[in-house]
Amino acid sequence: MIVQRNGRISSMITSLSEWALVCGLVALGAAFQQAPPPSPPPPAQPTLKAGDTAPAFELQGSDGKVHRLADYKGKTVVLAWFPKAFTGG
Repeated sequence: MIVQRNGRISSMITSLSEWALVCGLVALGAAFQQAPPPSPPPPAQPTLKAGDTAPAFELQGSDGKVHRLADYKGKTVVLAWFPKAFTGG
């Protein structure tokens, strides 16, 4: 709103007052917003030592099949993986 009492100074004061009011309302609204609930901590990762029994897991092989550790019970299993960044594909 522009008030034409004292010309330009009056309109600047009115504009600044309106701007301050809008900023105050925005700040007030932000103060009453609820913070999001804290996210739960990530699950603890199991730590294996040499000789420990491996937990059950399954992985997709380069052949597209899903391989489960249980499918290889009683056999020697060697798990090797390579980061995709170091492969050509």
